[in-house]
Amino acid sequence: MISFVLIRLLRAVLTVLLVMTFAFFVLRLSGDPALIMLGPDAPTEAVAAFRAAWGLDDPLWRQYLSYLHGIVTLDFGVSMRDRSPALDLVLERIPATLALTIPALILKVAIGIPAGVYAALHRQSIADRGVILLSVMGFTLPSFVLGLLLVLVFAVQLGWFPSGGQDSWRHAVLPVLTLSIGGIGILARFSRSAMIEVLGQPYIRTALAKGVSWRDVVWKHALPNASVPIVTIIGFMIGSLVAGAVVVESIFSWPGVGRLLIVSVANRDLAVVQAILMVIAATMVLANLCVDIAYGLLDPRLRARTTAA
Repeated sequence: MISFVLIRLLRAVLTVLLVMTFAFFVLRLSGDPALIMLGPDAPTEAVAAFRAAWGLDDPLWRQYLSYLHGIVTLDFGVSMRDRSPALDLVLERIPATLALTIPALILKVAIGIPAGVYAALHRQSIADRGVILLSVMGFTLPSFVLGLLLVLVFAVQLGWFPSGGQDSWRHAVLPVLTLSIGGIGILARFSRSAMIEVLGQPYIRTALAKGVSWRDVVWKHALPNASVPIVTIIGFMIGSLVAGAVVVESIFSWPGVGRLLIVSVANRDLAVVQAILMVIAATMVLANLCVDIAYGLLDPRLRARTTAA
């Protein structure tokens, strides 16, 4: 098990390094921060002084080495806009983002998995067809469209909830629903498919033939074996908690990491964008690492296969 975890950990570190390298070059090829910060009409001397102050006039390879050194030492630089440490600006926004994403994740798991399992156990029934219909509608509707629809209905027409802000729990209702509805549909579909596939396996029929109760077959045999694909989807959702909130935070004017990312990209605030991408990449890689470890615990054959490779 130790070698299994070490191999996965090495892959995780390499993945984060590749993501951050890609982000470094893309950000520097997408626009000149000096011209965006100072304006296109700024004097040439001012632009040159700005570039020199922020190290933008150094060769690209030297900037990259300095950037890698900063990652290793957890020094992500200073915001060009606020003159504050970039990582501190990101960490200040994370609680606001988690205030949306964690309740949304809980709703996804608490509603999506039971709905999918219930639909699988009542296949071809009206409830099954209803779950399929609602789940397809949920995960095919883009979050920005869903968010605007919720604002139009529940904020503008009915006036039940505010359309934006962060003053009370009522401000979080619509953003949380926007983040959770699509995930509920995805989990319901995957849970249903996984359960139907497992319930059709020979060992399920063998357990029933031996007199095992239907309840025990479902809880002790079917659900544990159907958990691998479900764990995969949950891991992906955990990894995309921060990234998935970018659009929603913009729609509802929620002061989280996602909104900070949009503002920083527009201003070419390199240090802040790089810090946010680092947090997103690390979150997704850590979630995938946890999923891989969960795979090894759920199915020992995966551990043996990975160690042998």
